[in-house]
Amino acid sequence: MSTKITELTVDEFKQLIATTMEWKLSEMLGDPDEGLELREEIKDRLLRSLESERRGVKGIPAQEVAAQLGLEW
Repeated sequence: MSTKITELTVDEFKQLIATTMEWKLSEMLGDPDEGLELREEIKDRLLRSLESERRGVKGIPAQEVAAQLGLEW
């Protein structure tokens, strides 16, 4: 059975548009890193960062990093 657009409620039509847009954007943009592997040193760095966060160690605030780089935050 095939449904016609004229048979949809406004909410069903909105959902159809939203789903279609999400699918198309995902298709167009995708994940540029898909299929790539992280280097071991990056994995280690991320794991250390996560562990530090779990222990309550704070990183550098974004405002401070921006100031160091001469950027406005």
